[in-house]
Amino acid sequence: MQPDAWPDGKKWEKVTTMTDKLSARAIHERHMRESLEYRREYERTRFASDVAVRVVSYRAEHGLSQTALARMLGMHQSAIARLEAGEHEPSLTMLSRLSQILGEDFSVDITPDRMELRSAAG
Repeated sequence: MQPDAWPDGKKWEKVTTMTDKLSARAIHERHMRESLEYRREYERTRFASDVAVRVVSYRAEHGLSQTALARMLGMHQSAIARLEAGEHEPSLTMLSRLSQILGEDFSVDITPDRMELRSAAG
């Protein structure tokens, strides 16, 4: 049974947070409009984050642990954890390996101002 009061006896009150009222997408869009620093960081990590989401989704859809996926790819679990953290851009060699072994499309569009993972739909 969970307690319903602080140790000093005061009852807990339901706190309504901003996330209760706004969706994650709405919060993201607001930050993109209002914060140059947020936009820069988002753009800096976007590619790695998109790859991470794709890998995590594949694992979830196939019921695989990080260790099982690592074995499929001939890697260590810690390498999968780093890949899924989305903090470092994977190499083209890594994307090729993921595509070949997982049978997934990891096509990349490279333009003068950005590198972008093409959407899974095409």
